[in-house]
Amino acid sequence: MSGRRALATGLLTCALTLAACGTEPPAAAPPSGSAPAVSTVAATTPLPTSTPTTAPSSAPESATGKVVVLDPGHNGGNAANPQVINREVPAGRGRTKSCNTTGTATDDGHPEHEFTWDLAQRVSAALTAEGVEVVLTRPDNTGVGPCVDRRAAIGNEAAADAVVSLHADGSTAPGARGFHVAYSAPPLNAAQGEPALRLARTVRDSLTGAGFTTATYTGSAGLSPRDDLGGLNLATRPSVLVECGNMRDAAEAAVLTSPAGRQRYAEGIADGILGFLG
Repeated sequence: MSGRRALATGLLTCALTLAACGTEPPAAAPPSGSAPAVSTVAATTPLPTSTPTTAPSSAPESATGKVVVLDPGHNGGNAANPQVINREVPAGRGRTKSCNTTGTATDDGHPEHEFTWDLAQRVSAALTAEGVEVVLTRPDNTGVGPCVDRRAAIGNEAAADAVVSLHADGSTAPGARGFHVAYSAPPLNAAQGEPALRLARTVRDSLTGAGFTTATYTGSAGLSPRDDLGGLNLATRPSVLVECGNMRDAAEAAVLTSPAGRQRYAEGIADGILGFLG
């Protein structure tokens, strides 16, 4: 564990530098024996699709070569483009819903999209260090969308072994705090059945093992079956959505906005994904 996290920290330094400027690095030939590249899939315009990374010294065979799609919720440009994100798109089960939303924020204005983007870099670094090929549903934190149906399609097209959408909640209910993991229910296909539920349980267990508490205000024991989330309804791969905590709770907001807190979340989520892949 210590070797993987040490390497993940090195990868994370590079990933967070890129996140700060919102650009992709120039393409370069990967070193010999390099780990699978981290890919990003743009919503509309072509962008560089891979970033070379350094190979882990000893990646578990169970994880090496697996594909994981990370879906950092929302996007930095959503608020300025209501005509795009308010457009109705398919959401599964015969329903439609808005393309995307602006997300929530802490009481002092720290946006959810910034949290999810930063968290995705940290989870990606930890997974890549174990030989996992990571695909991101958006290439930066300055764009618009992609819509929820496109986010689901990215996971399906990648033939992902697991898809994890990263979010934080904004409940104003008194005492609302804690994380929960949502999955599509009742399932619409085989992947949404036992595989998705096992992924949800594994991520839930890993986060509780990392010291996080399950939600006090929704779901049961940290699990939340949902039939209204387009990204999950349209998935044909094992997919879950993690609401890491409540940004409107002062104590949780302090953890969600701190580098140390985000790293704890990232390690818990990454370990849960790796446990599922194993």
